[in-house]
Amino acid sequence: MSTDVKGFQDLVAEVQKRGICGKCGGCVAFCSAGEFNALRVGEDGMPVMADESKCLHCGICYLICPQIKALDQELREKTGWRAPIGPCRKLVSARAHSRKIRRVATDGGAVTALLIHALRKHLIQAAIVSRRVGPFSREPMVATTPEDLVEAAGSHFEESQHLHKVGESYTTFSPSVREVKSLGKRDLHKIALVGTPCQIFTIKKMRLLNVLPADSIVLTIGLFCMENFSFDAKTRRALERKLPVDLGQIHKVNIKDDIIVTTAKKETFHIPFEAMEEFARPACFACADFASEYADISCGGVGSPDGYTTTVLRTTAGEALYNLAKEDGAIEEMAFPDRDKQRNAGTEAMAKIVAFTQRKRARAAKRMGA
Repeated sequence: MSTDVKGFQDLVAEVQKRGICGKCGGCVAFCSAGEFNALRVGEDGMPVMADESKCLHCGICYLICPQIKALDQELREKTGWRAPIGPCRKLVSARAHSRKIRRVATDGGAVTALLIHALRKHLIQAAIVSRRVGPFSREPMVATTPEDLVEAAGSHFEESQHLHKVGESYTTFSPSVREVKSLGKRDLHKIALVGTPCQIFTIKKMRLLNVLPADSIVLTIGLFCMENFSFDAKTRRALERKLPVDLGQIHKVNIKDDIIVTTAKKETFHIPFEAMEEFARPACFACADFASEYADISCGGVGSPDGYTTTVLRTTAGEALYNLAKEDGAIEEMAFPDRDKQRNAGTEAMAKIVAFTQRKRARAAKRMGA
């Protein structure tokens, strides 16, 4: 094997030691799915070498890391990426037709409705999503039924049950990519994955290289993401001083133009991103992708009113699912009195997404010294 091939130790030096590993789990998922098992996830969520004798020194773990830029240009050409936010076949404000979904979802339930429709039409066998287990915490789950998806969208928490986790080690980042490694063993081969930009980026780089387990992922729904948060006992106390309410009173956290905290009593508080940056995961400051530019469909709250999801259709697969769900009445778009108002709303939504994108790119350039 050529010594020019970069591998896991280079990944440690260039990513982990620089404090920009996002703990997406892509490198471990690949290594485990291929049954090489040279890598594992450490206690802190960071990938570590488990058995160097099993390492093939193939360099794939290095290439698929979202912080490594070696495949960026090739991926852009493959996906038809274009400025300012990647491919965009259509941008709409949409929501689930089902009131049951809308009642429990964050932004109109468009993602949940699309996934349920894909399941019912047998386009997918399951979806890797995240569910809330605390006011600022999520964990991954493999949903195989519509009921699973509704439960994930509406997952809730009780202070007595979950708040103690904040005092230990606690993060809003859900390591969904790690779940991919077990899909083959569960005989699941057509999967949708809902994830952050770094997770989608890793999956698309796996697909570019035709490596396991990305062949199982047939649909990616990316979430708008400015940053995720992580806490320990010390930062929990600092967080509580920043918030206008106790953590135990928080019922829901949503991201739009700022961070929106809603209590169980339906009180709403707005917190600027700047006030929360000290709690953001360090890797997020090195990420330049806000709008999940490589997903089949990208979704988020920015650019739409309450109760609707800003939905960017990027690929033929994403557009086909969306159109099918809309035609069958599972998805409905925001109504406008005339086409001019509809076009203006689309322009304003795009402008907001571009503004957030530029802000995140500038922050990443500063962090990486570009």
